[in-house]
Amino acid sequence: MYIDLIILIIGIIVVIMFFKRFSSFVFFVAIVDIFLRILTFIKNNIGLRDVAAVIGKYLPESVIAIIERYTYSMPLLCSILKWCFVLIMAIFLVYITKIFIHKKKI
Repeated sequence: MYIDLIILIIGIIVVIMFFKRFSSFVFFVAIVDIFLRILTFIKNNIGLRDVAAVIGKYLPESVIAIIERYTYSMPLLCSILKWCFVLIMAIFLVYITKIFIHKKKI
């Protein structure tokens, strides 16, 4: 079942094709990861077992979970992709910090 990986790759390709900026790619990866983590929080803290079961069955916990799921048999590749993800998230933090600092007062 490669649905989560296929959706992530198609999303990345669409973002790269339409926005053509590295920052768009970084924001997309961060948005997907934050969205998956929010759904994981809902899954763990919701009282409805059916909804939690559907979220747990069809959605991974984070982008790191997707990386681990499909590269578990290749530990070196898994480590490289995880470090790339950490680098992308660090770049995202820099972008967000710049936006926060340069934001004008309302």
